[in-house]
Parts: sequence; structure tokens; C-alpha cells
Amino acid sequence: MKIWIAVLLLLALPLAWADPATPLVRPVAIDVSDKAALRDGASTFVGYCMGCHGARFQRYQTVADDLGIPYEQMLQTLAPAGAAIADHMQTRLQPADAKAWFGAEVPDLTLVARVRGTDWLYAYLQGFHADANRPWGVNNIVYPNVGMPNVLESLQGRQVLDCAEPAAQPCTRLRVIPGTGSLDAAQFDDKVRNLVAFLAYSAEPVKARSQRIGLYVLLYLALLIVLAYLLKREYWKDVG
Repeated sequence: MKIWIAVLLLLALPLAWADPATPLVRPVAIDVSDKAALRDGASTFVGYCMGCHGARFQRYQTVADDLGIPYEQMLQTLAPAGAAIADHMQTRLQPADAKAWFGAEVPDLTLVARVRGTDWLYAYLQGFHADANRPWGVNNIVYPNVGMPNVLESLQGRQVLDCAEPAAQPCTRLRVIPGTGSLDAAQFDDKVRNLVAFLAYSAEPVKARSQRIGLYVLLYLALLIVLAYLLKREYWKDVG
């Protein structure tokens, strides 16, 4: 009984130390096994994020192998000019320039999905809105006073707060101005979801493979338990 109590206490510790949930961050389904979605997310990451953020623990070659992208296509469409297939996915933004433009060095995004979680990333990328008081003219309901621009605004459109009257709580209802983005709401949702999926894959490239191996191990153990039970029953049936 003492052993079981100790196990339950250990399992409860991560829940006790976890950050409190915010109503702005809701569960979102992210499928890191969907290679088509990951390829679209990789394209979005390179096209819209890598101008400032890198994924320096990730290689173009690894991404190409895992997502089924030919090396030549990878170098032509996703890697910068002059890059080699074995290079890491690093941004060319210099730290000094980043500090001058944004007030701080920009973070590397290789492990951001493990640090923040996919639910938070999805809500954050959907949470930008116009704010004339901020240096880049935008703010974020999930990360107030964020120091980066909304790089996906051309896709989503110009998003504004949609609260008519002042309230005790900060306004978190958002509205996109029609005709200001190249994608509709459903298309932009898919684009963000795919980008988050790529970041989740980059944070743990072997996750899908590990889950598959884990399933095989569980099936093997289940079969072994059945065989062990049958052997025990056969061995003890004539005993006593």
C-alpha cells in the first residue's frame, strides 16, 4: 500500500507544478504523422518564420528524409541559396540586428513546441491583433506586449479587437477585417495547424517512430502475458 501511495504522489507532482491553464489556450488536434501537413508547415516556417527564427538543431536533410521531400526540391524550395543539404536550419538574422530591431535576441524555435506546447503555439499564432501603441503595430491576447510583428497577417488579414464597451477584464474577442488577407478563416486555421505540427515534429522528430515502436512492444507484452498464463495453468493443473 505504501508503494502505491508513493507512485500516486509521484504521478501527481507534474500536475502540481504545471502552469495554470488559461481560457485563451484550448486543446487543438495536431497530427505529426500527416506528412502532407508537415510539408506545408515546413514551407510556412521557411517562408514566414526563418527570416528571424531558426531551427538550429534541425537539418534540411533530416526534414527531407522524414517528410519524403527529394533533396533537390528541398534545396530549391526550402533552403536558402548556397545551403548544403546537411546544413542546419539556421536564420541569417544576426543577433545584434535582432536586438536593435526587436529589443532582444529572437529565440530559436527547434524546441519551442516542447517548451510552450502545441495548444499554446496555436493560440498564440491566432492571437495577434492591431494595436497602434505597440512598436510593430500589433499585440497578442495570449502573449501581451509581444515584441514581434504578425508575420502571418498577409495570410490571415488584419485582425482587431471586437469589444464594443470597456470591461473589467481585457478584451479577448477578435475579428478579422474582411478582404485584408489572402486566406479565409478555415484555410488560415489549416495553415497555422500545419505550422504548429511542423514545430511539434521538429521538437521531437522521433516521436511518431517511438509511438509506433511502443505499440509493437505493448502488443508483444500482451502476447507474452497470455502465453505465460497458459503455461502457468498447464504447469499447475496436475499439482496438488
